[in-house]
Amino acid sequence: MHVPAERVRDRPDGRDQADRRERRGHGGPFLEPREQNQQRHDDDPAADSEERTEEAGDEADENEHGRIVRAVSALDRLAEAPDRAGIVLDVDGTLAPIVPRPEQAAVPEETRQEVARLADRYGLVACVSGRTGQDAKRLVGVDGVRYVGSHGLELEPSAARWSEEIHRFAAGVDWPVEDKGLTVSFHYREAEDEDAALEYLKEVAERARAAGLAPRFGRKVLEIRPPVEAHKGTAVRQLLQEAGLRRALYAGDDTTDVDAFRGLDGLEIAVRVAVSSDEAPEELVSAADVVVSSPAELLRLLRRL
Repeated sequence: MHVPAERVRDRPDGRDQADRRERRGHGGPFLEPREQNQQRHDDDPAADSEERTEEAGDEADENEHGRIVRAVSALDRLAEAPDRAGIVLDVDGTLAPIVPRPEQAAVPEETRQEVARLADRYGLVACVSGRTGQDAKRLVGVDGVRYVGSHGLELEPSAARWSEEIHRFAAGVDWPVEDKGLTVSFHYREAEDEDAALEYLKEVAERARAAGLAPRFGRKVLEIRPPVEAHKGTAVRQLLQEAGLRRALYAGDDTTDVDAFRGLDGLEIAVRVAVSSDEAPEELVSAADVVVSSPAELLRLLRRL
């Protein structure tokens, strides 16, 4: 990653909305600069339209190069003062590759070792998962990490009073249910007819909404949540505030991780990492500072820290 260093702008988290929009749909890492300064033969001038096209392409390359430089600079600043920064990570699809069934998930040993290294080095390392905190701890298996489950709902005391009603609702749904304590999930990744499954679960979501609950779709899953103002964003903010940190990186792969990205707003340094895939929501990718294509590529980035 031989990219020239550039100071991150002295505004909160060093980013702007235009950068976010320009990244929409990008599926690869932003840490590898493109070859630039390709020259055209002087004796073969292009038409005006072609010149304008090339100028637009050059401008896009410059914008992308600028994003690369800012992202690398922010990562370097986190690494230079790790005691002043937090590393917060999603688990499934981020540390652990997505598998057909949640119980089959596993965090690779080399990733586990890297998380342990970061935990010894940074002011905070936390995993904020859709699983329960206890299950996330079992899956990641690293001491010194703060584990928060149910997309941050475990930090919100009022969420617990909805548990009985959510489970009563789930009992009336003709679909296999994953019980996550404060939430329930209906997966359709292994459905014989995904389109039909999705249509059925959309009806379930409408029923849940009518019952005063909060349905939310993710990667091949419908989750039913309590209707409280708690999510990964509120969890990230609380974790960083408790640790007294104003610099952080967050990495995630799904819809709920967009909330976590917003939870970094206003920090001195913020790096938002999207683990992209064919299933990744467009909103996640467009809101990211850095896009990687897999948990293995995220591991490469974490090693930089």
